[in-house]
Amino acid sequence: MASLFDFDHDDLGRFSLRPFDIDSDCGLLAHWVNQSNAGFWGMQGFDLKKVKATQRQLRDQGVEMLLGSHQGIPVFLLELYRPQHTELKDHMALEHGDWGMHILIAEPEARPKAGFTTAVFDCIMQFLFEVKDAVRVVVEPDAENAKVHALNRRVGFHHFAQVYLQEEKKQAYLAVCTREQYRYALARRSRRVEDEDTSHSGEDWWWVNRELVCKAISEFSHERLLQPHPLGHGDYQLIAPSGVRYQFSAELLPLEHWLIDPASLTKSVNNVPEELLLVSFIQEFQQVLGIANAMLPTYLEEIASTLNGQLWKRRHPVASTTDLVNGDLQLIEQSMIEGHPCFVANSGKIGFDSSDFYRYAPESGQPISLVWLAVHQSRADFHCVDGIDYQGFIAQELDISLRRDFDQLLQDRGVSADDYWFMPAHPWQWHNQLQRLFAGEIATDKLIYLGESNDAYVAQQSIRTFYNRSRPTRPYVKCALSILNMGFMRGLSSKYMSVTPAINQWVYDTIKSDGFLSEQPFHILREYAAMGYRHPQFDSGVMQSSPYNKMLAALWRDNPVAELKPRQSAMTMAALLHIDKDGAALLPALIAASGVSTEQWLRQYIDIYLTPLLHCFYQHHMVFMPHGENLILVMENHLPVAAYIKDIGEEVCLLNSDQELPDSVRRISVEVPQEVELLSIFTDVFDCFFRFMSGILYRHSGFTAQRFWQIVAERILDYQQGQPHLKAQFAQHNLFQRQFALSCLNRLQLRNNKQMVDLLNPAEALQFAGNLDNPIAPYAENAGCLTSQQATA
Repeated sequence: MASLFDFDHDDLGRFSLRPFDIDSDCGLLAHWVNQSNAGFWGMQGFDLKKVKATQRQLRDQGVEMLLGSHQGIPVFLLELYRPQHTELKDHMALEHGDWGMHILIAEPEARPKAGFTTAVFDCIMQFLFEVKDAVRVVVEPDAENAKVHALNRRVGFHHFAQVYLQEEKKQAYLAVCTREQYRYALARRSRRVEDEDTSHSGEDWWWVNRELVCKAISEFSHERLLQPHPLGHGDYQLIAPSGVRYQFSAELLPLEHWLIDPASLTKSVNNVPEELLLVSFIQEFQQVLGIANAMLPTYLEEIASTLNGQLWKRRHPVASTTDLVNGDLQLIEQSMIEGHPCFVANSGKIGFDSSDFYRYAPESGQPISLVWLAVHQSRADFHCVDGIDYQGFIAQELDISLRRDFDQLLQDRGVSADDYWFMPAHPWQWHNQLQRLFAGEIATDKLIYLGESNDAYVAQQSIRTFYNRSRPTRPYVKCALSILNMGFMRGLSSKYMSVTPAINQWVYDTIKSDGFLSEQPFHILREYAAMGYRHPQFDSGVMQSSPYNKMLAALWRDNPVAELKPRQSAMTMAALLHIDKDGAALLPALIAASGVSTEQWLRQYIDIYLTPLLHCFYQHHMVFMPHGENLILVMENHLPVAAYIKDIGEEVCLLNSDQELPDSVRRISVEVPQEVELLSIFTDVFDCFFRFMSGILYRHSGFTAQRFWQIVAERILDYQQGQPHLKAQFAQHNLFQRQFALSCLNRLQLRNNKQMVDLLNPAEALQFAGNLDNPIAPYAENAGCLTSQQATA
């Protein structure tokens, strides 16, 4: 009989599927169902006549039966059915593209080697998705069949409920697997790690160095650490103390934004051309940049790692701007090249070796499994917002059969699961830090390794935050990671975790209860549950600000994908600054695809992003950290229609507010000099984001920076005119003042690249370099801006 589907396994050879013939194949099936491994099939003791009768009855009920072979020898039976026609419809929401299946595999001696059963599952899953065009595969294994639960999880199924099935007279687990879940389970199993290819292209190496030297000159000059000398006609030169000369062409845009032409950049020593190397550039200007000798090696390591990251992205397939215009959230996320636009050393990842980089770095896009630990409740806390409890939360997060396995593991160890919380951890953290530094906690069962997640996760731009690729609407998970990146060790404080959900809920309620904000398409992604582990040696009072008490914690954050409407997509706001490796910018491409003018696109974007931030500041004294990576935009027809802001627990602040706060929220109230308050807009929005947006639009679309800032001014004025009750606040904190302080991020990192800012007192660490001309100030008078004199008249 002809094959319907063939599947070639790399190690095991060919598997095939053909229709099951009741007359000729039931003799084999009668033998299989009476083997010891077929107990859960429910046909033990059946003779040939009864087996044939059962199969005819199933066929008459619409069940499709297929016989599976390995290298031509029959080894399994596959039964396919439509779950909408069974009692499953009473227990779960079913979709049109759902297929259900039952599998019976021959006795163990027919299986040639390890991995055989998983290969059978792969054959079936690929047949269902490729030939049957399944949207989801549904299974309902017996609740006691632990072996098949493990196999199901291995290929991507998630068991989510236990039900009693009357027709089959069994307690069953319900599980589903989508195409996406299977795809990422397959990728996770294959453990694709690309660190074997260590070759580097010289052309790519020169390209990334040229680009990053241009960025270094631009940003260090912006912060007035370097002072390029004009040569006329848009040409400039920089001369290092050693006499090394750099020459380039540039335009100087508002906010002293240096728009350098990379092709024009040259380096020479005594008029002899030299290669452009970023590490050499930093060394040549070390004293001018104010880098202490003790800090230089670590900073150069971050520079070298940033170069390596850029080189990797240059050498590996990355989606083009054309692809990203219609790309989904994660395609865009992993395609981001630039990192933080201001920082020169913005991709250090110090602590990762080369294989770690390819396994865990966001740009690699590799799916990973999180490690799950049982943490004793005497050492750890679980905190959540109202309406959530631990049992209900963990039931949503963990496969029901995996949770049962974890409980059994603890029972076998002689401890009670009721005394523990289940906590995820970054696999790098577990293997490189926790097993070593928490050895005593592990030895005394305060910390117990349970196993890996079955869901496949991918790292986001922030490295330690993960998106669930297997179940894309599940919450983000953020784990502590002792990696030095861009001036901070990326740990998570257990102390902060204890109040993070309460802070998030307070901010969420504040926004929802504000009449103006509640009508805006502006939302926060709540960090609604958090856990932190207190190591007794590292949690002492003298080590409160140490990376050692930030080694084991996790939080869960809302996921905007679950809220998307039809024809909507999500993208990181950082994508608005993205330029692909061929030099094509995404922002102009999005505007072109939207079919509206640049002016109209910008007005809509500013209204959903900047306007709510202004209202939070003026109405509530509340500020965020609104850089590109911290915002997710909802797009519809390539237009931004909503914004979600994240990283609330660590970064939201109430500035100089006398508002009474609950004890759990009081940490966010900070006192800062009044002149610093507006830097939450001037620095974080104008200088660290809009400055780059305007440069991209000018270079790639010819849209002038003056017109860009005029539109920003118009939208601010429109907001202010609609909020007359805040007239005094607008005057006290005048967004149209002639100048504002230049707050310098690279200066922070150059001064202390291990901890740029004390989060308990961030204002004290700020580094200033004079003032910048405010690019919206020229549009104040003609537009009728409220001035301080008018407000007090």
